[in-house]
Amino acid sequence: MKQKSNCKFILFTKSFVLGLVLVAFLGCQQRRPEKVEFGTKSAKKSILAEKPPLGWNSFDSYGVYLHHEAAIDNLEAFAKKLKPYGYEYFVIDLGWYAEYEFFPGTKFPNERHAKDINIDEFGLYEPSECYFPKGLKPIFDRAKELDVKIGVHIMRGIPRKAVKLDLPIKGTSHTASQIADTTSIAEWCPHNYGVDMSKPGAQEWYNSVFKKLADWEVDFVKVDDIIAYPKEIVAVAKAIENSGRPMVYSLSPGQASNTLDHTYYRYANMLRITHDIWDRRKDVQKSFEAWKKYQRTEYPGFWPDLDMIPFGKLKLMSPEVLNNIKRDVRLAGFGHTRESMLTEPLKRQFITQRAMAASPLFIGGDLPTMDTYSLQLLTNSDMLACNQNGVMGINTYSKKDLEVYHVRDKEIVGEGWIGIFNRDEFKPFQGTLSRTDLGLVQQTNGYQVIENPNRIVGHNIWKDSSMEIPLEGIKIQVPPDDVVFLSYSEKL
Repeated sequence: MKQKSNCKFILFTKSFVLGLVLVAFLGCQQRRPEKVEFGTKSAKKSILAEKPPLGWNSFDSYGVYLHHEAAIDNLEAFAKKLKPYGYEYFVIDLGWYAEYEFFPGTKFPNERHAKDINIDEFGLYEPSECYFPKGLKPIFDRAKELDVKIGVHIMRGIPRKAVKLDLPIKGTSHTASQIADTTSIAEWCPHNYGVDMSKPGAQEWYNSVFKKLADWEVDFVKVDDIIAYPKEIVAVAKAIENSGRPMVYSLSPGQASNTLDHTYYRYANMLRITHDIWDRRKDVQKSFEAWKKYQRTEYPGFWPDLDMIPFGKLKLMSPEVLNNIKRDVRLAGFGHTRESMLTEPLKRQFITQRAMAASPLFIGGDLPTMDTYSLQLLTNSDMLACNQNGVMGINTYSKKDLEVYHVRDKEIVGEGWIGIFNRDEFKPFQGTLSRTDLGLVQQTNGYQVIENPNRIVGHNIWKDSSMEIPLEGIKIQVPPDDVVFLSYSEKL
């Protein structure tokens, strides 16, 4: 007995020391921004994005080629089909300022990224004349009438066209060429250079960008190619603050995200933690790994983002054949015009994953033609309640291809959600899961003490049926690539 007691003491001591080391390490991470004098005011979160933002983004369905008619049609459908369920933001992605060459006799693009863009005398983006000949104002005005919030996409940095013309930076004596970092270039988009934030006029450039967006009454800004550039992340946050208009600030893309830069990311409201997600099984699987990596990093005002929801019709501006001619131009995004390739089980797994991860929900498919089943999933009240609860689910059980996640209700003790995911593509799961496996165990100072003796009733969300969860656990069947999604409550 004495030897056993000593072993416990040794283990406790090692754990205590390791804990101190971990606290010190995390403390170093939190102090990292002090090495750069940016100030801290912009990092303070208000109630903006208190819950995971909900909306639509044009990229999955229109790539970087959204045009006026499609924007209006999707806006009307958004107000009718999604707004009643709490969706707020209508976001126009990259390309709204680009002047494209068209495939002969059509409005379909004949180049991946436009060789020319439309800017004003200060180098600031203006709506393209090819796709928005009336400007964006009619779309923004209609959004206001429908009480829908508007968002736009911008690239990090300053247009190369502005640098070539050496245009003045609004309100300063500086010019574009004086602040551009011509070595900092997005590999996949030719429009911009990065900004050297050590140069006079650099912050004023970003201020001018966001002052213009504020004057347009923009509510949401997706900033691309920025995750690897902490100084510009903070510069954008300052510019939004200086604009005088609250805007949800979304960081994209996700493939370069680094947990060591997490303190900088928190200057924004949303952080992409994946690459572009499409209607492919492998993308659903990769999202699980991103979810695990960023567990416990969410809080009101800051949400890890698993990217858009590719349900419905996709890539409408990218037909494979035009005028009986096969396209040989590789356009932005993945593949050609199609209906989402996700099966119904994978759609259930996909949306349950995002609900339980407290990820922002931004639909990517075409809204006027959205299929009934996808729309039912996207507007399900239990799914939305789980997502808007704003607590990221914790992995409570993993064995081979079966994973269980648990989300507590932050408002009501004894209630929450459970997701039982079968990640096997071919084999169904059949077995028993205990209350411990499901995360339904009382905790005292971090230790499991006793299983809750209360009656627990679960509601199978996707089957709309009820079940009891007894003390010994539940026998469950989960088909391949599917999920059992439960909301539960304790009944005394």
